[in-house]
Amino acid sequence: MQGYTTRLKAGAHWSLKLRRGVQLTMTDLHGGANVGMVFFNPENLFERYNAPDTLKAQHTFKINQGHCLYSDMGRIFASVIEDTHGWHDTVCGNSHAEHIRAQYGARDYQRDRNNWHQNGYDAFLVEAEKYGLGPDALPANLNWFSRVESDDMGAIRLVNDQVQPGHKVTLRFEMDTLVLLHTCPHPLAQSGQYPSGEVQLELTRAAPRQADDLCENLCPENQRGFMNNALYHFGLEEAL
Repeated sequence: MQGYTTRLKAGAHWSLKLRRGVQLTMTDLHGGANVGMVFFNPENLFERYNAPDTLKAQHTFKINQGHCLYSDMGRIFASVIEDTHGWHDTVCGNSHAEHIRAQYGARDYQRDRNNWHQNGYDAFLVEAEKYGLGPDALPANLNWFSRVESDDMGAIRLVNDQVQPGHKVTLRFEMDTLVLLHTCPHPLAQSGQYPSGEVQLELTRAAPRQADDLCENLCPENQRGFMNNALYHFGLEEAL
């Protein structure tokens, strides 16, 4: 199998255990998408994505090309090796049912069937349940393709100046990772119409990491993160 490609409509959810050395490319096909995402170690589900450590270690408020995505054990789940959008949120969390009702009106599956409006929190819970995970397991999530900014008073708003179709972000997985994602609206979205676009997911094998790798060499903290991964995987190649 050379690769795998699928498309998700807005309001969908998806999960898969991705192996070390696989890369995931997400493409916003129509513009204005939001992809919520969290990570877990499939061998130890207590190890999960840590947004504060990810930002603190790399001295940033945003995620873009060159950044690494950390676990709460100081290891790197994935590296952002390509990014044409340039600004991704990991501080605002998830949309909930009340956000969706306030912005788009009350709809439910029993009455509206496939035209109902899913929210990010419940979408994550549907996927998490497949692996025996409940609400308490969900960490703060990433929001790909969503840019936020704060004003002088500290209020955060969603910026809608990068809604062109075709933006891509590619993640290279540095360890086996359980990925949960959804395509529900960002919690700060103000549009009066529920999104209708699609996001393409493409899985391929990543090229081997080189000595001049941007993500590893971005900062000393990332170099230490890759050292933690090397220790975690020590002996695995020999065992295989």
